[in-house]
Order: sequence, then structure tokens, then C-alpha cells
Amino acid sequence: MQSIMCRLISTFHVLCPPAGLDAELYYVRDNVVNHYALSFTLPVPSETSSLHFTWDSKTKVDYRLSFQVENPAVMNQPRSNMSSQGEVPLFRVDLFCSGKVDGEAVVTVQLNLTLHANNYTVLNFKRRKMCYKSDPNRRINFRVTFYSSVDGTTTPTTSTQVFYISVSVCCIVIFLVAIVLAILHLHSMKRVEMEDSVSDSGSSQGLSQPSTQTTQYLRADTPNNAAPVTSYPSLRIEKNDLRSVTLMEAKAKVKDIAISRERVTLRDVLHEGTFGRIFHGVLLDEKDPSKEKQVFVKTVKDHASEVQVTMMLTESCKLRGLHHRNLLPISHVCTEDGEKPMVLLPFMAWGNLKLFLRQCKLAEANNPQAISQQDLVFMAIQIACGMSYLARREVIHKDLAARNCVIDDNMQVKITDNALARDLFPMDYHCLGDNENRPVRWMALESLLNNDFSSASDVWAFGVTLWELMTLGQTPYVDIDPFEMSAYLKDGYRIAQPINCPDELFAVMACCWALDPEERPKFQQLVQCLTEFHAALGAYV
Repeated sequence: MQSIMCRLISTFHVLCPPAGLDAELYYVRDNVVNHYALSFTLPVPSETSSLHFTWDSKTKVDYRLSFQVENPAVMNQPRSNMSSQGEVPLFRVDLFCSGKVDGEAVVTVQLNLTLHANNYTVLNFKRRKMCYKSDPNRRINFRVTFYSSVDGTTTPTTSTQVFYISVSVCCIVIFLVAIVLAILHLHSMKRVEMEDSVSDSGSSQGLSQPSTQTTQYLRADTPNNAAPVTSYPSLRIEKNDLRSVTLMEAKAKVKDIAISRERVTLRDVLHEGTFGRIFHGVLLDEKDPSKEKQVFVKTVKDHASEVQVTMMLTESCKLRGLHHRNLLPISHVCTEDGEKPMVLLPFMAWGNLKLFLRQCKLAEANNPQAISQQDLVFMAIQIACGMSYLARREVIHKDLAARNCVIDDNMQVKITDNALARDLFPMDYHCLGDNENRPVRWMALESLLNNDFSSASDVWAFGVTLWELMTLGQTPYVDIDPFEMSAYLKDGYRIAQPINCPDELFAVMACCWALDPEERPKFQQLVQCLTEFHAALGAYV
């Protein structure tokens, strides 16, 4: 089968109802049909959405159009405003839910294209649509636009495009005017804020660290060559003080899982900070001392303050009492008087996920097959599963990141608390003039501005964690000043698509970074989407 001398692009929405976030997926490009893209069944939210297909060809192309619905009880047979065959025009396909039952319908739009007798290509576009019994009139429109090109000049087949182009030009003009006004306003605000924050300048020194990494930052509504804005107003965050809890109260909360210090043997130091350490340790069985169990041991150094010890114990209890295969809550503590407290967790062979990813990056030159894209997506699925469980239990993590996950030699990933994370990964946390360190680069806009945390803000952090996975542990927004993050995000800028990251996967990340928390996907949706993507990778790897 020969390829068609043309190009077919799909602009689609992924998991972000109602507005969605656009992405482009090429089905035919440079005379090559993208069979992988055609095989991927894109999920469609229950809200009405539209998918646009753009066709460019210098040659006359005949077509034959047909439809298949795998679950006709859920969705009626699609209808089109054109005949089943002819020369490719502008057309629209309406898919109506039956309204009889709740369920999913997988729709295949089959387009047979013919240039001449020896050039025949079949394109199948698959979509999965949710339908509800209570809303039979809800529908999804597949608006497919085809263009014919003669001598390099592209002419639309109907006057409808003139209307859309006119509206687009008006919107662009309005948008550019708004950007200019916003920049002028932000510049004036920046000047005022700098004058107001002179007294805080001493405590804010050293927040922006130099780095050898280079990161692109893109807006969702601008092309890759868009020039980023470099001046933003200062950021102030409401303080969330854990120091109100005393050490005695923290010890009382974990009294029921306290064990004797004599049962714990410390071995190698796995990670060390300014005042904290993580050891590889051994826990002796209480009834049979000959039986040993490997554990992680979190503890503090002798010079650690009472506040630091209290924070370690308090934050270690974040996941306590929860049971899920992708969570790693504390199992025991040692809080005997006269000894520095110790927190025990089950041992995971490869340890901290962020450190593991960076080791993989260092070994990439010598062993490029050490970790595959399929492995990374599998890790993301496990993190999403653990977070989905937390969301169902109405538990908010507030600090989801690769540094707060661990992994074993079977690629089993578990989410942990953030105890000692500020000390062990100081470059990931920033104090914005109020003596409270926060993971600014992982935080949603509403968390930065209003200290508002929810499952939706955890979804934002998951998107950044997914970016960490695909970059093998790079730091996001590494050359953006922490004080400027909120204005930077509010203006629509995000970290760019990692190298070798598929379009579908980056679209999932981008949905997690919607400014409106209601427009971000739920963790259960992320699990389903990533699972299907992982299965598709397995079929072609």
C-alpha cells in the first residue's frame, strides 16, 4: 500500500472538560501514515467537544466514508452532512447518544482515500465517548476540514472558513492588546512591590540558585517561539505553621506504634542532609529475634532542634493508617527519652525515586536500555493509583513529587510522606520571606496565592511529577525565580514538552496544569488514560 502525498492533522481535547487543552496529532505526514496514532483510541469527556481534522493535498483525492459503533445500545449510528463517497469536501459528523443506557461507545470513522488505481489508503479514527441515560441529546461533533492545494496555494472548500478566520484575527488582535496592557500593569506593580519588600531583601537572598540546566517555557496559547515575560510582581504566601504542635504532642500521636530502640540496627547511610539522615536498617521480630526485616530509618542528627524533630514526627504521620499497594506509611517509631526519635518504613531496594531517576540518566550513555519509556509510564500509573486512593479517602498530600516516592527492583513505586524532604532536597524548597519552606515549583496557582490545597492541587503536582519521570529527574522551572512563579503561571506559561515525550503523554501533563481546578482531570481519569497509553506502548515496543 503506497502512502498518500498529503497531510492529515487532528486537533483534539484530552481530559479537560469543558474548555479542554488543544494538541496536534499528525496522522499523515511527509508521505507516511502514522499507524500508531491511528491505533490509539482517544478518550472523549462526557461534555460536548469537537475534533478538527485538517487535510492538505496538491492532488485531487476521492473518498469513501463509513462508520462503526461497537455499542449501538449506547450510541446511535453516526450521521454526516455529506454523501458516503465523492471528492473530499468540508464535512461534519454528528454522534448522538441513544439516551437508553449509561455506558461507553467506541466509534470508528473510516475514511478510504484514493488518488489513483494504485494508491489506496484506509484511515480509521477511533474515539471513546461516554453517554448517559439522562441526557440523550448530548453529542460530540467531529468537525473535519479538508483543503485542496494547487501550486502551493491553499483554498478552503467553503466560505465557512472565512468566518472562522475573521473571528480568529479579531481574537488575536484583542489578545495582543491585552498582553501589552498586562505587561505595563505588571511592570508598574513590580516597581511598587520591590519598594515594599526592601525590608525583606536580606532574608530572600540566595533563593535563586544558578544551574547548568536549560528549560523552555511555553504558553498553552502561544507557539514555541513565543518570547516569555521576564518581570513579575513579588509573591507572598500565607504561612502554614507546623510549629504549633509540641514534641510531646507529636510523640503522643505515635505512642501506639512505638517500639524499643534495641530492636533496630542501623546499617548504611542512604541519604543525608543538614540535620536529617535516612539509614538502611534492620528490625528484629518482637517474638523471634532470629527473624529480621529490612527497613528505612528516618532520624535526625544530634544538633537538630526540637522544632525539626517535631516536624519530622508530625509529617511522618501524614499517611499513617492508610493501606494501598502504592503507599508507604510509617510502620514503627522509636521515641524513647534521651534518644533522637526514629521513624521506620518498609524497605524498598532502589530507594528514593528522584535519586533513582538521576542515576538512570547518568548511566544512559553506557546503557541506553536501562529504563524504557514504558517503564516510566508504568511508574506514573502506580503514582496515580496511590493518589486516587488518597483522593477517595479525602486525604490531601500537598507535596507530591518524585523525591517523596520510593521504588524497588521490581519497578514497584510507593508514595511516602514528606518528612525530612526539605532537609534532604533543599533545592526543591524555597522560603519566600516568611521562614516557611514550600515546594514552589510543584504547587498549583491557588496554593501559591491563597494557600488553598485540594485533590486538584495534588493533580497539578502529579503533572509536574510526570514531567520529572519523563526527564529522568530534572528540576522543573529551574531558571525561574520562586518569587515570580505565581505571575508566570497565571500568564499561561508552563514547562515545555520533554524530549522524546509523546504528544499524548504531554497532553495529559498539560491538562493537570489548568488554572481552574475544576478543569483538571481526576486521578481516576488519569489512571485510565495512562493505563491505555501504557497498553498501546506495549503493543508497539
